[in-house]
Amino acid sequence: MDLSPSDHPLFASLAQRSTGADASPGSQPGYALFQGNAVEWLRTLGDQSVDLVITDPPYESLEKYRKIGTTTRLKHSKASSNDWFPVFPNARFGELFAELYRVLGNGRHFYLLCDQETMFVAKPIAEQAGFRFWKPIVWDKRKIGMGYHYRSRYELILFFEKGKRKLNDLSVPDIIEEPRIRGGYPAEKPAALNEVLIRQSTQAGELVIDPFMGSGSAGVAAARLGRGFLGNDLNPAALDLAGPRLEQAGARFAERLYARARR
Repeated sequence: MDLSPSDHPLFASLAQRSTGADASPGSQPGYALFQGNAVEWLRTLGDQSVDLVITDPPYESLEKYRKIGTTTRLKHSKASSNDWFPVFPNARFGELFAELYRVLGNGRHFYLLCDQETMFVAKPIAEQAGFRFWKPIVWDKRKIGMGYHYRSRYELILFFEKGKRKLNDLSVPDIIEEPRIRGGYPAEKPAALNEVLIRQSTQAGELVIDPFMGSGSAGVAAARLGRGFLGNDLNPAALDLAGPRLEQAGARFAERLYARARR
């Protein structure tokens, strides 16, 4: 089935704001999943139609690390059942951030998970798109990971804002401690990490999206907190994993739609 989110009648109910039926704190959050190119998918969404973006693109520097052997767990090998996913090139950040800025509501936040190398590339491009950069947030994984020089124990979350919106809890620090996921989907992030961001930047009933959702950790966090979720990924295996995870977290199955995967 080749439908875009905005073509489907359930999208309107998912995207509604605090005046809608899904907005009450006790209501069951809805979700929809899509398969396709992230930028093409974003182009199907309406202007200012979402409340929060959390995403973790397969950034270009991952391929460099994989080639020198520091991210072998992300490719298909005897040690992993996961096939290496295609990277999202740095050269496309401009069109990605332009679309994210367009679909995000005014007075809303955008979190980009990345490494330190990608941060220096992504930050000025996102600012050119109109976002205000606040700061990098550090995800402390608590245990040392791979690498050669001062082995990695952290990743970065770039905190951007469109318009102005106050965080819900100003006592939360800029270092978030959550253990890494071991043996999961490639580069999977803990749902608990996403919960911190969603709790800080949304209210119950608002809509979270992730154009590079992987196995749906952001959606799981959104469901646990009573937020709607739209997720997209190129890999059909990601949708197979994300759907059951979201339902187990309490999300209401709205629709699973497949758009053509255009690379």
